[in-house]
Amino acid sequence: MTDKEKKEITYLDAGVDIDAAARAKEMMKESVKASYRPEVLGELGAFGGFFAFDTKKYKEPVLVAGTDGVGTKLKLAFMADKHDTVGQDAVAMCVNDVLAQGAEPLFFLDYIALDRINAEKVVTIVDGVARACKESGCSLIGGETAAMAGFYAKDEYDLAGFCVGVVEKSKAVTGKNIKPGDVLIGLPSTGIHSNGFSLVRKICFDYQNFDMSMDVPEFGCTLGEKLMTPTRLYPSTVLPLVDKFNIHGMVHVTGGAFYENVPRVLPADCDAVIDAGSWDVPVVFKKLQEWGNVAWHEMYNTFNMGIGMILVVAPEEADAIRANLTAAGEGFYTIGEVVAGKGEVTLKGGVFGE
Repeated sequence: MTDKEKKEITYLDAGVDIDAAARAKEMMKESVKASYRPEVLGELGAFGGFFAFDTKKYKEPVLVAGTDGVGTKLKLAFMADKHDTVGQDAVAMCVNDVLAQGAEPLFFLDYIALDRINAEKVVTIVDGVARACKESGCSLIGGETAAMAGFYAKDEYDLAGFCVGVVEKSKAVTGKNIKPGDVLIGLPSTGIHSNGFSLVRKICFDYQNFDMSMDVPEFGCTLGEKLMTPTRLYPSTVLPLVDKFNIHGMVHVTGGAFYENVPRVLPADCDAVIDAGSWDVPVVFKKLQEWGNVAWHEMYNTFNMGIGMILVVAPEEADAIRANLTAAGEGFYTIGEVVAGKGEVTLKGGVFGE
C-alpha cells in the first residue's frame, strides 16, 4: 500500500475549515444581536431566521423584497485589504432599493462566498453589515458564509445581501401618481457609492496606473480612502417623509445612473427634466472625468454624480418637504421637474448647457 493510499483525506485538506467557520459565527454573535428589532425570535445559527411580523400595525401590509451585491468595488477592498465598510455597501444597495418603494426595511440576510474562511476577515465584514442594518432600522437575522475552495482567487470573496421591507398599501410608492408639474428633490450621495467601479478601476489603475495609497490633494485623503467611502443609508431620512407626505415616486440612483433609473418610475406620458447645474458635483467625479477623459453623458449614465436618491413630489407639498428636510438637518437640492412626454429623462444645464 502506497503512502498516498494510506493518507486519510479531510475536508480541511480540500480547503474548507469547518472550525474556522464555527469560530467566525461565535465571534460575530454580539454585533449581529445588536441589530435585532423586537420582532426577531430565536438565536443566530438556526436554519432560518424568525421575524414576528406585527400585522396589527398595518391595515394592508405589503412586503417589498430586494437583493443586490457590492460588485467590483470589492476589488478595491482586496487591494487595500480593507473590509470594514463593504458590509454597509451591501446593506445600503438593498435597503435603499426597498425604500424607493416606500418600504421600511425589516430584516436582512447576507451571503459571503470565499475561497477559504479567515474568521477574523469574515467577522470584520459581518460587523459592517450588522452596523449598517442597525442604522437602517432592520435586523440581520441570518446569512451564509460559503467556503468554495478553488472557486475564488486566494483572499478574494463575493458579498451580496437580501432585504425584506413593509409598506402600507396606500403608502406604496410606485410612480403611478407622477404627473406633469411634479418636483424632483435630490438627496446627496456620499460619493461613488457602489456603482461604476469597473470604469473607476479602468480609469485609475489601468489607464492612469495610480496606487490606492496615492494622496490626492483635492480629496484631502488618499485615493483609496475616497473610493472606498461606503454607500449612504437613506431610511432615517426618507421614511419620516413617506409617513407625512404623499411621495409620488423615488429613484435610487444606482447602476445606469440618471438615464436608466429615472425612467423606471415615470408613467408612459411623463418625462423628467433634470438641471445638472442645480447641485454641486463632488470633486471625485470631476477627477474621474478628467483622469479618464470620459464624456459627460457617460458620466451621468454611469455614476450618481452626487445625487443618491431622488424624490418626486407634488408641487403643493414640495415646500413642506424641503422644510422638513431642513429641520432634520438634511441636505437636498431641487434638481428638476416632470413634464408631459413619453417616459424619458433629459439632462440640461451645467455641462449640458441650456
